[in-house]
Amino acid sequence: MSYGLVWGMSGRGSKFLGLFSTLFFACLLAFSGPALAADAPRVVSVDVSGNEHIAAQYILGVVETRMGAELNRDTLQKDIEAIYSQGFFSYVDVDLRPEGEGVSVTYSVRENPVIESISFSGNTIYTSEVLMKEVFSQVGTVFNRVFFRNDLDRIQDRYHKGGYVMVRIADVNVDGGRIRVKILEPRVGNVVIQGNKKTKTYVIRRELKLKEGDLFNVVHFRHHLGKLQGMGYFEDVNVGFDAPEGRDDVVDLILTVKEKKTASIGLNLAYGTESGISGGLTYSDTNLLGRGYNLEVGFDEGDEASYWATLSSPYMDRSTYAWRVGVRYNTYDDRYYYHRGEKQFEFDEESLNIYAGLGRKFGRKEDWSWFLTLRRLDTSYSDVHNTIPGYVDDLTMWAGVNMTAELQVTLDKREPYLPYSKGFIWDVTLEQAAKVLGGEYDYLKYWTQLRYYLPLNRFVEGVVDLDGLWTEDMPVLFAARLRAGAATVDELPAFTRYSLGGMNTLRGYNSRSFEGNSMILGNFELRVPVHKNFSLVGFYDVGNADNDMDWGDLHDDYGFGLRVKTPFGNLRLDYAYGEDENKTYFGFGEMF
Repeated sequence: MSYGLVWGMSGRGSKFLGLFSTLFFACLLAFSGPALAADAPRVVSVDVSGNEHIAAQYILGVVETRMGAELNRDTLQKDIEAIYSQGFFSYVDVDLRPEGEGVSVTYSVRENPVIESISFSGNTIYTSEVLMKEVFSQVGTVFNRVFFRNDLDRIQDRYHKGGYVMVRIADVNVDGGRIRVKILEPRVGNVVIQGNKKTKTYVIRRELKLKEGDLFNVVHFRHHLGKLQGMGYFEDVNVGFDAPEGRDDVVDLILTVKEKKTASIGLNLAYGTESGISGGLTYSDTNLLGRGYNLEVGFDEGDEASYWATLSSPYMDRSTYAWRVGVRYNTYDDRYYYHRGEKQFEFDEESLNIYAGLGRKFGRKEDWSWFLTLRRLDTSYSDVHNTIPGYVDDLTMWAGVNMTAELQVTLDKREPYLPYSKGFIWDVTLEQAAKVLGGEYDYLKYWTQLRYYLPLNRFVEGVVDLDGLWTEDMPVLFAARLRAGAATVDELPAFTRYSLGGMNTLRGYNSRSFEGNSMILGNFELRVPVHKNFSLVGFYDVGNADNDMDWGDLHDDYGFGLRVKTPFGNLRLDYAYGEDENKTYFGFGEMF
């Protein structure tokens, strides 16, 4: 016997009163005459016929008709439906036969075939072996359409949890004991982008990373859409879907964008305990010419004055290079110089930094990248004053021109489709200075850095009530950064030494409190969400930088902070307890 099943899974064969039994029942009523209406016959026996593998006791466990009870047509109907609802049968009927002064009731069933095999077609995302893990129905057992419907629900849930929300079960065919499941995995058809007047279409398309024939994954698409919205080019981004006529295996995407101005003028005012009052203007355009180029020109005036211009194209993949060029001129008046954490004197500094860089991604998953930067730095020092008795000056003799080539290789193993960081980023950087490039110094400087992020929800589940507080998209997060560096010379020029201290390294110390040819640093944070827009942070920093590194002489600090999500980015406020004094910092963005 061969018959097909659709999603509703109605088996062939009537689940209602069979023709023979209906006629027989009608004859019985007619034969009994008016007396039956007043006194219906009693049931003298209840039995099952036609079952080979399913126990009669199991079948009769769902019927309401009992021996000794009056025969009731509605009850019989309910019994037939209840037996059919068990899922093991393609046909259910009832036979009524006079027996003595009553009626014998026999439920006649036809069992579904014994499962010989279960196979899948159309599945490319998951193998048949993976899908079979969701199937509880086993070969050698009687096919149960109710159980198998639950199996199919679990298969579809697996696809949906993986982001493949458009996948569906197209058909189920039962041929004897062979069950064939056809899965429909819709592919992306046309990707239509509209509404963009300034932004080039390829700039939008490369962020979506979707092309015709790709499987549609809503998690991946939502991530790429978030990146597109986060670029700051658009006021609004809407997505529509359309199925081509006559095609149920293809879905077209229609992306409609509403652009906004990307050029802006910024005014800034700042106060630093060392730098005093400063302020300036900035002009920037994050989508220059509609090609995704970033242009910034600006200046700051004060004891720390800067004038700069940069142009960059930050997007990179295996076939697209990212690049940047820039120039920056800095002057510092009355800057403090520290030697091993102790203030030695004040000085003035002037520098001109010109650079150009190029890089791109590589690797099968594009999780590797490289970036090469060529830099010319011209630094001079003057007006050493306010010296302490016996001060150390290993700074001002290092003025001059430095020409370097810096190569950074990065491995990014963070999970890309999460709204928070999970995984790690590891990078290695080599900086080679060479006189043959036109500079005055020769040295090789090298350092490595590891950033690691671990969500902790699964460790605190059952200890803390997580409901509504720490969700999958907003977990408690442990974050760590480890950094170490060295050089091939006994002493690096002052302007290129490793330095620690300040809001981005050792938060309990002044900027550049520790400098040297080698460096080690560890930063550890526990980030605890308390609201969708607020997080508390506890942190511990430890490290040192020196020419003669003593690993037993590390400096540390600890403290707490607040993170607030704003339209301008993540606002950061940290309060750190150092060895000699406490520090408060205010800025934007996480430290790492």
